[in-house]
Amino acid sequence: MKNYKLIISFLLFTCLVAIPPVALKLAGLDNWLVPGFWSMFIFVSCLTLIVVLFVLIIQAKNNEMYAAAFLGGTTFKLLACLVFLLVFIKTKHPEKVFFVVDFMYLYLLNTGFEIYGLLRNLRNQNSK
Repeated sequence: MKNYKLIISFLLFTCLVAIPPVALKLAGLDNWLVPGFWSMFIFVSCLTLIVVLFVLIIQAKNNEMYAAAFLGGTTFKLLACLVFLLVFIKTKHPEKVFFVVDFMYLYLLNTGFEIYGLLRNLRNQNSK
């Protein structure tokens, strides 16, 4: 998979992930979204994009460091999200169940895309 294709598919993926929260808001169920949901959405999405770009740059420079960059980027993303969660919880005091569901929705889908996209990119590089 070419790098620009991965970035375009990330942008499409981000738009698809944004559809259910927008639908909830339009349906009048916006109380299911924690206050500050969109800041959490932007943070996790931008962090995923940064990690994907970081791993692609490392792969272009040294293909042998791909696995280490992938693991390091994913670990960095996890730690950054945990720090963000700590600050978010301390400042906004969200309702627990909706907060967990909203965060896991964002984090797991973005991490799944990250893993799928980068591993698919690696598979295409190995077949050449």
